[in-house]
Amino acid sequence: MTPIWQAELTRIVYIALFAAIVGWLSGSMAWALTTVMAIYITFALRFLQRLDYWLEHNSNEEPPESWGIWGYLFDKMYRHQRRYQQQQQRLTEIINKVQRSSGALRDAVVMIDQHGCLEWWNRAAEGLLGFRSPTDKGQALTNLLRDPRFISYYDKQDYQDPLVLTSPMDDNVMLEYQITIFGRNERLMLVRNITRLYRLEQMRKDFVANVSHELRTPLTVINGYLETFADYSDQLPPRWGRATNQMQQQSRRMQNIINDLLLLSRLETTDIEGQQQHIEIGIMLESIMQDAELLSGDKEHKIRIDLRTSAQVIGSENELRSAISNLVFNAVKYTPPGSTIEMTWQELPQSSGAVLIVEDNGEGIDARHLPRLTERFYRVDKGRSAETGGTGLGLAIVKHVLLRHNAKLDIKSEVGRGTRFTCIFPDLRLIWPGEEARHHNEALARSPELSDLAAQPGDNFRQ
Repeated sequence: MTPIWQAELTRIVYIALFAAIVGWLSGSMAWALTTVMAIYITFALRFLQRLDYWLEHNSNEEPPESWGIWGYLFDKMYRHQRRYQQQQQRLTEIINKVQRSSGALRDAVVMIDQHGCLEWWNRAAEGLLGFRSPTDKGQALTNLLRDPRFISYYDKQDYQDPLVLTSPMDDNVMLEYQITIFGRNERLMLVRNITRLYRLEQMRKDFVANVSHELRTPLTVINGYLETFADYSDQLPPRWGRATNQMQQQSRRMQNIINDLLLLSRLETTDIEGQQQHIEIGIMLESIMQDAELLSGDKEHKIRIDLRTSAQVIGSENELRSAISNLVFNAVKYTPPGSTIEMTWQELPQSSGAVLIVEDNGEGIDARHLPRLTERFYRVDKGRSAETGGTGLGLAIVKHVLLRHNAKLDIKSEVGRGTRFTCIFPDLRLIWPGEEARHHNEALARSPELSDLAAQPGDNFRQ
């Protein structure tokens, strides 16, 4: 117990003792005690009234004069109030500073409340997104940004990757949207102008495509002469024969690189090709297995197919065949003779999609290489890739084909135990034979926005 409370209790005891003495002398102890306690309660009520008036009207001023426990309580409340006001002032200054600094950014910063309505934005958001202050405050964000791709991205609430779209104010400006959820389902949206980076990326794509295309003609001429020399190899000196064979091998390798670069360029710059089909995965895997067995030859790989679902994929058969072939042929090239390669097509739980798994029991890949496997020309073992004639572009092609089909590639590997490549297809890309197409699949297949969803600029921009 604090000294002030001890003093107050002592005071009450002395008052009661005084009342008892007065009552004993007057012969009416009850009346004396009642009178003294009534006086004490009157003073207490008076102090309570002062406290109420001070809190209601003059709480920013010093508390009223008082004594005893009431003075102690008044001063304590005043100190707490001053501390609270100082904290509020500091918080207000911090908020104002954050808003001023955010307002000075060239990137748009937008705060969205838990109901999806605009709460605050900086000046850059007005230039990039066309928001108007204060008339747009409290408006639903999706009422102002009406691009179907943005609405889909916003509603999906999967903000791991940014979204790249043209600006609603200028079609020549490319914007990158990044959303973060915080608090009670509130959102912070950052919008960055990436027009310059996007144009540089487009220039890179055009350069690679043009160079690859221009190299095809001279390389075709070189191949033609090398084939002619090969036809007369028996008439050439042994040294020239070996040189001709090596030139042919490297020429074919260059031809493969150019073909893969042109394919990647087409995947990046065009919509998903042609009328989309219902692809029988089982038939496609049978065809790929026959090609893989020919590639394996004397290595005698054990190639198996495990079909656990009859689901068909809606998409481009040529593109999917190219992607799956790359995975299977890589397994044939980079696993020891006699290894087992298994292709599995199965449905995910609760009909949430399906997966195509290409798995081998080969040497495996060290974990440090896995994040970079889908990069162009990245090689785990440069010497081995050169021996097998690999271009270093196969997995990059796989990644882009899957992106165009709204799918993802997951890679798991362990040294000495093999590698598993998993292609994850969402439900909207699947259909089951013998059943009437699900209504959202039919709508998607008929929609001209399918290609936009499959090949957004943001997917092509990110490598």
